[in-house]
Amino acid sequence: MKVLVIMGSPRKGNTYHAAERIREIMQEKARVDWEYVMLRDLNLEQCRGCANCIVKGEEFCPVNDDVSGLTRRMHDADGVIFASPVYSLQVTGLMKVFIDRHSYILHRPRFFGKKALILATAGAVGISEVLKYLDAVVHMWGFEVVGKAGIFEEFIPGTRQLENDQRLREAAEEFHASLQRKSPPRPGFMDIIVFHGLRAIFDELGEVFPADRAYWGEKGWMEKDARYFVDVPVNPLYNAVGVLLEKYQRRQIRKDLRETNHRVSV
Repeated sequence: MKVLVIMGSPRKGNTYHAAERIREIMQEKARVDWEYVMLRDLNLEQCRGCANCIVKGEEFCPVNDDVSGLTRRMHDADGVIFASPVYSLQVTGLMKVFIDRHSYILHRPRFFGKKALILATAGAVGISEVLKYLDAVVHMWGFEVVGKAGIFEEFIPGTRQLENDQRLREAAEEFHASLQRKSPPRPGFMDIIVFHGLRAIFDELGEVFPADRAYWGEKGWMEKDARYFVDVPVNPLYNAVGVLLEKYQRRQIRKDLRETNHRVSV
């Protein structure tokens, strides 16, 4: 199994050592091909906010740096660990730039079948905020988030060691077990709602989001019988609610377009 660690820390401190502990625990069970990506060592420029990647396609991003290679490395891995210390109640600037540069994947998810583990470290507060944020982002990218671990720094040696190690062990074992599973998980209620909501937007506003509409069309997600991004069983009730909400959203978009066109023509 191949594991990629996206390290958002600018140093090899608590977060790095926590990831190393996860590696040690996993290798107690099986050989793991382990690779670190230290974001500090890459050439990653700030997102310019031009929206080219979303509207036209990621190949139209005006920035030429290491992002595309990093995206390929995520595709090549069986599982990815997204690791960040807490800086001011959020992920580090390095991790935020990495996420911002992949904003288009929120519109065009592609990491289905890949497993993700979320790792955060903090001195006192912010763990839950960072875990929740990273979970939401990578889940919308298509990853199956199979475990989360938040650990705290030991200001007094020995006070948190057992608790931290137990959390890391539980997360490592969950992650390892998930990498053995091949069957994709069934989507939850909000997964289905998001699918139908995005389909309504990208279909009705295809001229505004041509890259999204084309991508969804290529994937077959625009077909009426498509219930989700991947071919898995979908709760019939979830699907029924999703279909109704999609119809409502389509009608609302068409109404807004008519009203806009009328104001422009007057």
